[in-house]
Amino acid sequence: MTTRADAVAACLRLPGAYEDYPFDDPNWTAMRHRGNQKIFALVFEREGHIWINVKAQPMWADFWRRTFSAVVPAYHMNKEHWVSVILDGSMKNEDICRLIEESFALTAPKNRHQKAQRRSPDC
Repeated sequence: MTTRADAVAACLRLPGAYEDYPFDDPNWTAMRHRGNQKIFALVFEREGHIWINVKAQPMWADFWRRTFSAVVPAYHMNKEHWVSVILDGSMKNEDICRLIEESFALTAPKNRHQKAQRRSPDC
């Protein structure tokens, strides 16, 4: 996964996800939940690569940053709860998809009777 189209497609595989462009800058693609309109991923180009900002539990954010050089404190976001993933080809799609899924689950509409939905096998 190295392109904006790849990143957006990975996000759109999740149930109820949609693409939005809420800012005056078309470089920023917001991926949102239909149920609550919360952003679970921001896709943008920076320093010659596509980046994805995703939400992560603080303990896991630290783990991902220590494990992969392509995962850094989030650009323009809360550094404790968000990370940026630089799509430079150094991470497996499976790991990138897992980060997207975790963000999706953390920002999902609250429904105490429903389990977090997992990704499709294509991601």
